[in-house]
Amino acid sequence: MHHSDTHQTLSLMPLTGAWLTLIALTLASLFLGQWFHGTPVLQVLVAAIIWLKGFVIARHFLEIGTTHPFIRNVVLGFVSVTPLALIAISYFGSQVARWATL
Repeated sequence: MHHSDTHQTLSLMPLTGAWLTLIALTLASLFLGQWFHGTPVLQVLVAAIIWLKGFVIARHFLEIGTTHPFIRNVVLGFVSVTPLALIAISYFGSQVARWATL
């Protein structure tokens, strides 16, 4: 193995770790769905997993750590919208529906 091959392999290690983390979170969500099926805590757990997966993707694949702080905050805010909306809808669904209708 040449020096450049070793360097390329080492540079892919963080991405491989992020990919394995995403797979582990997906598998965890399947098991949590079975264990907590029908309970109110499931929505919070799903929202947490969605947020973690979004953060991992933004950090490792979109590389928000190297961007301008404004862009980083916009991306992290965007990643937070879906989990927060899921929690809001699961606990305050009728109120959110009234706010969303014209």
